Amino acid sequence: MPRTPKTIAVNGFAIFSPVHLSPGLWRHPDDRSLEFDTLRYWTDVARTLEAGRFDSIFIADGIGIHDVYAGNADAALSTAAQIPKLDPMLLVSAMAAVTEHLGLGITASVSYEPPFTLARRFSTLDHLTRGRIAWNIVTGYSAAASRAVGRADIMAHDPRYDLADEFLDAVYALWEGSWDDGAVIADRDRGVFADPSRIRKVHHQGQHFKVDAIHLVHPSPQRTPFLFQAGASHRGKDFAARHAEAVFLGEHSKTRTAANVAETRARAQAFGRNANDIRFFGLITVIVGETPAEAEAKYRDYQRYTDPKGALALLSGWTGIDLSRYSLDDPLPTIKKDNAVTSMIDTFAASERAWTIRDIITHNFIGGRGPVVIGSPAEVADELQSWIAETDLDGFNLSYAITPGGYRDFADLVVPELQRRGVYKTDYAPGTLREKTFGAGHARLPDTHPAARFRFDAAASLAQALASV
Repeated sequence: MPRTPKTIAVNGFAIFSPVHLSPGLWRHPDDRSLEFDTLRYWTDVARTLEAGRFDSIFIADGIGIHDVYAGNADAALSTAAQIPKLDPMLLVSAMAAVTEHLGLGITASVSYEPPFTLARRFSTLDHLTRGRIAWNIVTGYSAAASRAVGRADIMAHDPRYDLADEFLDAVYALWEGSWDDGAVIADRDRGVFADPSRIRKVHHQGQHFKVDAIHLVHPSPQRTPFLFQAGASHRGKDFAARHAEAVFLGEHSKTRTAANVAETRARAQAFGRNANDIRFFGLITVIVGETPAEAEAKYRDYQRYTDPKGALALLSGWTGIDLSRYSLDDPLPTIKKDNAVTSMIDTFAASERAWTIRDIITHNFIGGRGPVVIGSPAEVADELQSWIAETDLDGFNLSYAITPGGYRDFADLVVPELQRRGVYKTDYAPGTLREKTFGAGHARLPDTHPAARFRFDAAASLAQALASV
C-alpha cells in the first residue's frame, strides 16, 4: 500500500534583531525588519503566522556578538548582522495575547545561567500561554558570549553537552518533581492554597550545578516546555536523541538530511524512546509568486539588496574561522574549533560539491544555509513534498528574504495549495503545543522520556517530610 503523505508542519523562523539569515534585506522597501524593537511588529507577525496555521514561531537567540571576522565586531555592527539582539522571552506574552494556538519557541542557552531561574521563567510562560511554550535548548559556542559573562574561555564542544545533560536533569527535577499535580487546593473556605505534603524540595548536587529549593511555580499545563534542539554533531545527536521532541536541521542536501533523521531516530530508540517521539524540521526559504516568472522576479529583486560583508560576518562567527584571511575563491577551511557550530563545517566538508567561500556567502545571502525554493504555489508545494518524502522530515523552519512578507506570501499562496493536496492542516487541534504535535492526551512528556524519572513521588515526599521533623 502507498504510504499516506505526512501532514506538513511549519514554524516561522525569526530572531529579535534587524537581520537574521538574509544580510542586507532590511534595506528592501517592503521589509519591516527595522521595526524589530516594537511590539506591533511582533504581534503582526504572530497574527500572520496563526492565520497561516503555522505550528509555531521559532525564535533564535544567543548572547554573543559575531566578532570573529577581521578580529572585531565592525562588520557585524555596520551591517546589523544579528546585532542589536534583544531578549525574545519578553516577546512571548504580547504574541500570546493576540493568538490562541500558535506555539512560541524561545532559544535559551544552558551555559550562562542557573537552572533554577530559567526553569522559573519557562514555567511562568507556560502558564501565561496556556501550554504553548517551547524551549530550543542550545549550548554556548561563542567566545564573545563567554567573555560577556566574565569567563576566560568557552568550554570544549563535547563537555558542553555533558553540562547540558546535567542542566536538563536539574530543570526536569524542578518542573516534574517539585509539585504534585494535586498540590494546589485553593480552598477558600479553609484558607488553604496548597498542601505542603504534596510539594518537595529539589536537591540536585552535580558537577556543574547545585539546586536546593522548591520550584517557585506550581505545575503549568505542560510542566516541561516542549523541547526543541538543533544538535547535528555526533555528541549533539546523542543529546537530541535523549531529550528532544523536535530537532531542527540546517542541511542543503536531502541525502544528508535523510541520514541525520534516520540516525537520530535510531539513537532515540537506543535510549528507550520511540523513533516517532521526535519531529524533524528542516531549514528552508520560500520565494513564491502567482507564476514562476513572478517568483523569479522577486528573487532577482531581493538579490539587489544582499550584503556580502554581513554574510561573511555571520559565517565567520558560526564557523569560528576569520574568513578575512582568505580569498573569496579559496575553499572553505575545515578547521574545527570549540567556538563554532561544528555541524556547519561538517555540512560543507561532506557535501557532494566543493564549496568556496564565495559560493557559501552567495548561498547564505538569502535565508541561510538551507535550500531556497523559488516558484509558483504548485512548484513550491511539489518541492516541499519531495523533501518530506525523501528525507522523513516532518516539516520546516521557514526562513525569509523579507519579513513579514515572506511569511504572508507562504500563508496566502502555498498553504492553500498544500491544503488542497491534503497535506496541511485546515485548523488547529485543541490543547497544548505538545498535544497539537503528538495528539490529545499528550500534554505531558511520555514515560519513555528521561524527564519521567524525576516525577513527583508521593511516598518519597512523605519520607522527606518525616525525616525533617
